[in-house]
Amino acid sequence: MKKYLALPALFIAMPAFAQPAPQKGFSGEISLNAGIISATSNFNIDGDATISSLENKADSETEGLIAPLGNVAYTFGDGLKQQVYFGTTREDIAVGTLAVQLGYKHKLSSGTEVDVSFLPTVISGETWQNPYELNTPRQETDISGNAYRLQLNSISGSNFSLDLAFATTDVEDDLIAGTDLARDAESYYAKGSYRFTLSQTSFVSPSAIYIQHDADGSASSFDAYGAEVSWFNILGRHSLVLTAGFTQRNYDSASTLFNKKRSDDELSMFAAYEYPEFMGWKDWSFISFAGYGNTESNLTFYDESSYLFAVGLNYRF
Repeated sequence: MKKYLALPALFIAMPAFAQPAPQKGFSGEISLNAGIISATSNFNIDGDATISSLENKADSETEGLIAPLGNVAYTFGDGLKQQVYFGTTREDIAVGTLAVQLGYKHKLSSGTEVDVSFLPTVISGETWQNPYELNTPRQETDISGNAYRLQLNSISGSNFSLDLAFATTDVEDDLIAGTDLARDAESYYAKGSYRFTLSQTSFVSPSAIYIQHDADGSASSFDAYGAEVSWFNILGRHSLVLTAGFTQRNYDSASTLFNKKRSDDELSMFAAYEYPEFMGWKDWSFISFAGYGNTESNLTFYDESSYLFAVGLNYRF
């Protein structure tokens, strides 16, 4: 998960307010988006394969983005209180989190909505086998893993929600395995949110976040504490969501490579917009989104930044 494990994110489809399906059966949506995405990171395989110093910042890499995303759900049961779904949910994408998942929702008589899901691909990606190799072309390798999520929304009918997740990470052919920078890991994520209603069409939701990342290497293990606030607003046919977040990561020990304990400060901002019935087309929406992220570390090698901007069309069925 982007927010959970600091993976690169693509945010496609702009949700407004989450609502249950109005009738039994299948429903869903699909979107097609185009834009640009840029990333600056020493772990980005689109960057230079050969580096000469661990003190240099990475070069920025920018590319075009064409991304279709969507989801499909089946709603059933008395009162339409149960649902199975697959894809990227509107609730997640609204605040800048891409999480393709297979899940099940059940709204209890107490008012709590229980949502359990499996995220089979969110950890997947590519990185360098030894990102710290100097003056020699670094080789690519795959990252794999699974994530499992439990969400308790509107607990006992209140405005409080809880989001919990567990994930495993496996870096294949990791050339730094067995060192204090080994990257195979288990991660635990917790986020508590409360929704304050400002008006019938606007609310703000602040959140507190905690992450425990237990890697095989102590210098790759960390505890993270963060805060986030989202503002949701509907003005006529316009829907807008703005999100800002800050996270601090403190690592368990100093590595023998840097001889200093790592500490990161991460800032993120995200905006998403939707205009339904675009050009008078029923079930079609114009969507747009923009995101920015910046990580400043006390070790220059780990400094990162990224941004993206995209526009597209979304179709609901």
